[in-house]
Amino acid sequence: MRLLLVEDDLQLGESLARGLREHAYAVDLAVDGDRGSFLARVNPYDAIVLDVMIPGQDGLQVARALRAGGVHAPILFLTARDAVQDRIAGLDSGGDDYLTKPFDFGELLARLRALIRRRAEVTPDTLSIGDLVVDSRRQTVARGARAIVVTAKEYAVLEYLARHAGRVVSRAEITDHVWDDNHDPMSNSLEVFISRLRRKIDGEGGTPLLHTRRRSGYLLADLADDAPDE
Repeated sequence: MRLLLVEDDLQLGESLARGLREHAYAVDLAVDGDRGSFLARVNPYDAIVLDVMIPGQDGLQVARALRAGGVHAPILFLTARDAVQDRIAGLDSGGDDYLTKPFDFGELLARLRALIRRRAEVTPDTLSIGDLVVDSRRQTVARGARAIVVTAKEYAVLEYLARHAGRVVSRAEITDHVWDDNHDPMSNSLEVFISRLRRKIDGEGGTPLLHTRRRSGYLLADLADDAPDE
C-alpha cells in the first residue's frame, strides 16, 4: 500500500515514514501543503496522512482542494488541536479520520488499516487464496500449516496481489501502489520480488497460486485446472 505523508516537522515525518516502511507501506513524504497537494494529484495513493498546521496551504485547504479535484483517497488528519470544533472542521473539509498529537504509532497503524479496509469495501484482515492465508493485521503469510517468512517488500507485493486475487494486476498498477516516488520504473525489482515469492509460495509443491500473464501482469489465484502461462 502506498501512502502520502504530509508533515512539516522533518524529524517526525522521517521517523513516521521509516516506521511505516517497516510495516510494508511505500511512503512519499512532503513537508508543505503545496508539495503534498501536487503529489496527491499525480499519484494513486491508498491513503493520505495529513498534518493540519503545515506551511503553504494548510491541511484543511489541501483536503478541500483534493476533494474538489476528484481525489478520493482516505485522509487521516494529524494535529495538536483536540477541540471538538477542530475535529468537525477536519471532517467537514473532506477528512475521514482525526488523530491528535502526541499519538501512539500502533494507533496510527490501526487507523490506517481501518481507512484502507473501508475504502476497499470492507476487505477482511485475513485474505485466503486456496490454502494460502495472508493476515494483513499481523503481516504474516502461511500456506496450509507452513509459515512463510517474507521481507517487508515481499509482503507488500503479495498483499496487493491478495487484495486483488482472481484478476490480472498489471506491472504498472503494482509498482504504483507498492513503491514510492523514488522507484525507477525501468528496474526489474518487481520481477525479482515475484520470483522470490513464487519460490516461497509455490516452491514446495501443491497447486501453483502465483501466475504470470505475459504482456498483462500477474495473477494470484487457485487455478487447479489451468496451467500458468509463465
